[in-house]
Amino acid sequence: MTESPRTALPSLHSPPGDRLEIVTAWNADTPYQAWRPQILVPPTFRPGLAPRVFAVVNQKGGAGKTTSAVELAAAWAAAGYRVRVIDADHQEAALSVWLVPQYPDEGPRHSLRSVFMDECTLAEATYPTRFAGVDVVPSGLDLVRVEYERPIGAERALAAALEEEAEGGTPPYDVTLIDGAPSLGLVTVAALAASDEVLVPIKVGGLDMHGMRSLHRTIRSVQRKVNAKLRVGAVLLTAWDKSDFARQLAAKVSEDYPDAAVIPIRRSVRAAEAPIAEEPVRAYAPKSTAAGDYDQAARVILPGRTAA
Repeated sequence: MTESPRTALPSLHSPPGDRLEIVTAWNADTPYQAWRPQILVPPTFRPGLAPRVFAVVNQKGGAGKTTSAVELAAAWAAAGYRVRVIDADHQEAALSVWLVPQYPDEGPRHSLRSVFMDECTLAEATYPTRFAGVDVVPSGLDLVRVEYERPIGAERALAAALEEEAEGGTPPYDVTLIDGAPSLGLVTVAALAASDEVLVPIKVGGLDMHGMRSLHRTIRSVQRKVNAKLRVGAVLLTAWDKSDFARQLAAKVSEDYPDAAVIPIRRSVRAAEAPIAEEPVRAYAPKSTAAGDYDQAARVILPGRTAA
């Protein structure tokens, strides 16, 4: 494939719609009629510093993991960061379809599976996308082989690959986002072992809370046994609509993760259309609430160079 010019992702200088208020605590006594979505940034929250590795995980499908990974990547790239997104979901490889890898005309085409199997380095499995500042490590259905073949050292394969890159001095990327599978298998554990922070998207619906207990146990286990520095940086409440349940869910999440930011991402038809157009919603519909909400989320989690 002949390299083509890459599309610059727009900065949202004029915030679209009504930007969300940022607070350090929620007022539970606010009447329902006056209640509005707010971003909770507790006093103990610590924003990240580049270089940073994030795992975007939730064991339930449909929670908005891939959308969150793509939109945060786009927001950070627009802020001037060098961003890599790793597709660690073998079930659909939706991220690899959305952020189309720009493969070279000749030579092998590597994937995340190739990294786990020691067939190539992480850099050799990384390809540019059509969007400036965003590269991708693609995956396909063959990634499932990692789960049943269990190559030696698989739980630390990603961590070791990132450490190897950093040995040369400055890491090649400011931000690495790992889009995990909707399961808590070996590849997801490897993603957690390699990360500094976990970002947890939760769709505002009753069933998503059931899976949180298992995810919570897995994160604690990885912290104890593999990666002591791992922390939950933010919880993203996706497909947010105003309801008593949304309010209860936000309160419960803030209790479970008292040091994490809790960020509503309002329901948006535009966000659902963006993958079909093979563009981040930031480029596809920059005036949508989803573009604005993810832009705010990115600035809270890891302040952009222009905002720092």
